Amino acid sequence: MSMVKESVEVDVPVRTAYNQWTQFEEFPRFMEGVEEVTQLDDRHNHWRTKIGGVRREFDTEIVDQLPDERIAWRTTSGDTKQRGVVTFQRLDDTHTRVDLALEVEPSGAVEKAGDVTGVINRRIKGDMRRFKEYIEQQGGETGAWRGRIQPG
Repeated sequence: MSMVKESVEVDVPVRTAYNQWTQFEEFPRFMEGVEEVTQLDDRHNHWRTKIGGVRREFDTEIVDQLPDERIAWRTTSGDTKQRGVVTFQRLDDTHTRVDLALEVEPSGAVEKAGDVTGVINRRIKGDMRRFKEYIEQQGGETGAWRGRIQPG
């Protein structure tokens, strides 16, 4: 698996940044290659992506979620294998640091080549930059889910 890490500081309170990240169905607005995310229940999402001409569908499970602190997930089915965590750190009343750590196992020649050439790193960097632009232009979150999901 390849590890990608990226951080961004957003000019919104930690609660706003976290709340927006819980709106998984909004991800196509700022994540390149994500065509659709369907939230199945509090823990599970179904993803449709198209990256480099390759379409993928997979399911994810949230394995740890603590409001205003972190959301961790892993894939449970489909032809994509990944796991990750996004954390939120309050910098002051109106600024938040968002850190993303993602482990991806590229499959197929196109994805493996993209990993070697840094395409995955650049995509994640762009996604985080677009999240910053999205949340700052919105001025507030489009919704929120503040429940707790504990590991195990």
